[in-house]
Amino acid sequence: MSTHVFVRRVDAYYLVAAYVPITEPGPVRGAMRALCLPGERRVHFQAGRDNRRREIVSCLTGLSARSRVYTGRGPRDAVRAALLRALVADVVDAGGRRLVVESRGHTRDRDDRRRVVSTLQRLRVPMDVLSYEHFEPHEDPAPWIADAVAWCFGAAGEWRRRVEPLIDKVVDLDQPHRA
Repeated sequence: MSTHVFVRRVDAYYLVAAYVPITEPGPVRGAMRALCLPGERRVHFQAGRDNRRREIVSCLTGLSARSRVYTGRGPRDAVRAALLRALVADVVDAGGRRLVVESRGHTRDRDDRRRVVSTLQRLRVPMDVLSYEHFEPHEDPAPWIADAVAWCFGAAGEWRRRVEPLIDKVVDLDQPHRA
């Protein structure tokens, strides 16, 4: 399973992973690229108008990708670190083979890489089990799925309802976990 991640901050911090079956990345990427308007290098979900957002979400519901949302509150770097650790553990449990994270710049990418490696070490998972890389937003259209889900989830209301069929799991670090 190929996994793509996009991060968006609202009043809480969201980390969204879009899980794309390893047999489907080509069709998913093609469908996402087809959503680009003339002259766009990527789908701009946040800056779009509501009718454009509805069109994108409608397309997403027809794809094989599913998402997991990780959320928490607190100091941004600490929350991101905790969410990334939870996400990596879930990706490993789900049999994920590839993790793509949208780049946030060299220094922050290095911090993410350290967190991924330390999580894999803590889980005693060999480093070659999960490949990990950063891409710029225009380099791979699959993370645009996570971008749209993150925006809709953060917007709540009608928008959250629209993406609920795409969300398999929500992990809220601020809520007690039930066994």
